[in-house]
Formats: sequence, C-alpha cells, structure tokens
Amino acid sequence: MTAVLNETWDLDVFFRGGSSSPELLAQLDQVERDLADLMEEARNLTARPEDWVGFLDRLQGAVERFSEAASFVYCLMSQDVRDRQAVVLFGRVQQSAAAVRSINAVMEGRIKTFADDEWQALVSHPRLAPVAFALNESRRRAADQMETSRELLANDLAVDGYHAYETLYTTVVGRITIPFDGKELSVGQAYNRFSDPDRAVRQALFARWEEAWAKEADLIAHALNHLAGFRLGLYRHRGWQSVLKEPLELNRMRQETLEAMWSAVASARPALRRFLDRKARLIGAERLAWYDLDAPVNQATRNVSYDEAAAFIEEQFRQFSPRMADFAAHAFRSRWLEVEDRPHKAPGGYCTSFPRSKVSRIFMTFSGDPGGVSTIAHELGHAYHSSLMFDLPFLVQNYAMNVAETASTFAELIVSSAAIRSAASREEKVALLGGRLDNAVALLMNINARFLFETRFYERRAKGLLSVAELNALMEEAQREAYADGLGVYHPLFWASKGHFYGTDQPFYNFPYTFGFLFSAGVYARAMAEGPAFEERYAALLRDTGRMTTEELAQRHLGADLTRPEFWEDALSVVLDDVKEFLRLTAE
Repeated sequence: MTAVLNETWDLDVFFRGGSSSPELLAQLDQVERDLADLMEEARNLTARPEDWVGFLDRLQGAVERFSEAASFVYCLMSQDVRDRQAVVLFGRVQQSAAAVRSINAVMEGRIKTFADDEWQALVSHPRLAPVAFALNESRRRAADQMETSRELLANDLAVDGYHAYETLYTTVVGRITIPFDGKELSVGQAYNRFSDPDRAVRQALFARWEEAWAKEADLIAHALNHLAGFRLGLYRHRGWQSVLKEPLELNRMRQETLEAMWSAVASARPALRRFLDRKARLIGAERLAWYDLDAPVNQATRNVSYDEAAAFIEEQFRQFSPRMADFAAHAFRSRWLEVEDRPHKAPGGYCTSFPRSKVSRIFMTFSGDPGGVSTIAHELGHAYHSSLMFDLPFLVQNYAMNVAETASTFAELIVSSAAIRSAASREEKVALLGGRLDNAVALLMNINARFLFETRFYERRAKGLLSVAELNALMEEAQREAYADGLGVYHPLFWASKGHFYGTDQPFYNFPYTFGFLFSAGVYARAMAEGPAFEERYAALLRDTGRMTTEELAQRHLGADLTRPEFWEDALSVVLDDVKEFLRLTAE
C-alpha cells in the first residue's frame, strides 16, 4: 500500500449528518412502524407454513434495518462520548430492541402451542428449511419461558430497568477523565498508556486510574447490583436454577464443554506463572503488578504507522488466504476502520456489522505498538467472518459470541506468528513472544478471574446487595486465584472499570473469549498442518457458526469432542510452546 490511509471511518455512507441525520431518524421511525405491524402479525400466526414464510421475510427485513441503525448509533457513541444526542438515539434503539424481543416472545408463545407433527411440517417446508436451526432453537427456548404476557411485561420493564443500567454505566464512563502528565486523558487514552515501557509512568498512572474509578464506585456498584438483581429475579420467575443457563444457551454450548475448558486452563496456570515470574525479573521487579501486565519486556520492537500495520496484515493474511487478504485491503481502502488516537473516544475496540449494506466497521485507538497491530487483525477477523455470512438468511447469520472469537483470534495468530518468525534479533523475538504471552495471560487468567468473580458475585447477590468494599474483596480474591497468586499488586476495582460486566445482551461476557482463543488455536494448528487446502474448510466452518451448536460445529469440521479435555489440552500446547521458547530465550 503506497497511499496514506485515512485513520477515521466513513459513517456518512450509511446516514449523513451523524446524530442529527434526517435519514437516520426516518429509518428509526420506519423500523418502529414495521415492528408494531409485525407484533400484530405474530399474535395471529398459525401452524400453516405459508403464514411463516411471509412473516419471517418481513421480520428479517425489519431486523436488518434496525441493526443497521443500531450499529450506526453505537458507532456515534464510541467515536465521541460527548455526543449526547447519540445517547438519546441509543434510548430509541433500546426501545426497538425491546420490540424485537417482544415479537420473539409472542412468536415463541405461538410456537409452543403447535403439535409435534405440525411443527415438523412447518420446518420441513422448502422456504423454511434453510432457517430450521433457528426455528428449532426458538421452540426449545419457548419451552423454558414464562407465559407470553408475563414475558412481554418483563421485556417492557427491562427497557427502563435492566437495560437502563448499561446506559447509566456508559454515561458514567463517558464523564471520567484521568489527570496525568498535564493532560486530562479519556479512559481509552489512559488505558493505552499501561503499555508504556517506563514502570514509574505505569505505576503513577495506575494510582490515578484507581482514584478515578473509586470516585464513581458507589454509583457503578448501584448499577451492577440492580442489573444483577433484575436478572436473578427474571430467572427465578422462569424457574431457572443456574445463572449460567442463559449464557450457555446464548453460546450454544453445554456445561460439560465449559467445565472441560476451565479444567484445562487451570492445568496451565503453573506454566503461565513461570512466564509471569520471568517477565518480572526482566523488567526489574520482584513480582509483577497489575499495571505491568501489558508492559513490554524490552524495547526491541519499534512502533509502526497505521499504513505499515495495514500492509503487514494484508501480506500475512495472503499467506493463508488470498480472499482474506483482498478483503482486508478493501476494508482499509474503504475506511471501515476508526483508529485515530484522539480525546473523547470510548475505550476498547470492537467490530460491528451493517447487515443491510453487507459491510462492517471497526473501532479502536491505534498507538503503533505490536499489540495495536494484533488488535486490528483481530477485528478484521470478525469482519471477515461476517462477510462470509451476509448472503445467508438473516436468521442464521446470528452466530454466538464464543465462536465469534474464532475468526478474530485466528487472524491475530496469523499476524503475531509472522511477526515472531520475521524478528530481526533475539531481543525482538523475546519482545514479540512476550506480547503474545501477555495476550494469553489476559485470555486464560484475566478472563478466568472475571468468570470466577461474576459466578461468586451472583451467588452472593442472590442474598442481598454488595458494597463497594465487598465487590473489591471478591474481585481481588478471583484475581489471586486466576493468576496463581503471581502478582504483587492487584486491581480490586476491575469490576468497575470493565464494561463487559454491564452488557445486558450478553450475560457472562467473559468465558466466550477464552473459548474463542483456544478453539481458534486448535483451528490454527489444523490450518498450519494442512496448508492452503484448509482455506475452504475454514470458510465453511465460519459459515456454519450460525446454524449449529458449538459441539456440532467442532465435530463436523474438526472431528473434535469439546466435552473432553483432550481438545483443550491440545489447543493449550500452542501457548505452552510459547512459554518454553520464551523461557529458553531469556535464560541467564
């Protein structure tokens, strides 16, 4: 790539005028009317397949238009947390999302009344067979719901209760600034500074970081407690015994799979602890502190420009798949990415789809380090995954979060492995291996700490509200266990600073990341063994992610049983090999 790439995304292609766009308002108005009509239609559905063909066509069209507007509004909120009109629009989006959920509740209420033979005739209809997986999933879900009128009431109340707490959290984060080095840093800008090579800078920043979150901790604890209380109350009325029932069903995976994965992760803790201890020695610390986890082990790597990062990613994707490389090149040229380092952006990164336009948008803040390059590759993996599914019926484009992380982490592995292979010196190889192991620590230890915290929090929350001090203690306890007591300083306010705990669309927004990381490691090993021939099989696997359970997907495309520890142990070998190589290269 010789042209200078634009570091900001193009949103005008969807709706001109940002949060004041007349086109956007018109689309939201149309979506609201369409959803109201579909609600009436859903109430009158019979078991006749012909009723469902027309209804589902109209429903998929309306949800596509809604998703387009919702993604746009979320992008507006991310690119400028001061955009108050975008927050207002997000309220409308939440109302429409509630309307979609209500339509689904009514639809599932009708599904529940059909006899088995009627149902089989319906899902066998030629026009409905392509979405039979989604319909059968709805029928199974319907069996676990309350009576339809009660589900509708709960859904309506959730807009200004349950989902409002996520909006409250976003508002609080938007007003937080971190005073540091003579500047007022946004949360996203401050977080990026934790990779600063100077430990004194990281330590000072962490103190300010903790102070900023502590000031808002009471309000954030209020949001977390009541969000969880709503969820627990709803589960109780549905007769659900386990708080994991919903996240497991959303991720289309079994409890046995989750337990096999976490068991394998626990077995890897000693090796990861050895890495943490060696990293501490390399940076001159007795033990690592929380603020050291993203620090480089040395300064042998150089920062790169956005254009250089894009060229490197495209080149490495091409080694595996020309189609994937061409896709990335198109995304860069067409301004799908928002990477500019500027104030008032939201923290973190994500990829969101615009299914009607059949494109995606990627959000992050790029600082030029190797981690930033990996993040771009990661989010492009998400976008590539979506691109392979845009021609499928919308009802089977909805892949679960755990397998969503497969394509992203796979893309990241391609790029990080290439960087390590092409390292110009031992020091650079150590730095790059260290960065990749930092990522493994995040996905195997940090995510595990989040899961342990959230599981125990819900157990305690069922008995009453938790104070800030109790939440801090619960968080530190989980971190000590997950990190094998390998840190000298922990982050007890992590429950406040991590937005994933406040998402209402994805309860337990944690274990899917570990699943995706390890699942993709298994896929990556297969790709390296089979070479170019694996490209088509990989694409087929991704296309099936919205129409199979997780276990079916692994069995069909990899011949693997995810409920057995062997798959997870094999996947972990990629990480353990990295640890061995890192320890060898850094031995005295």
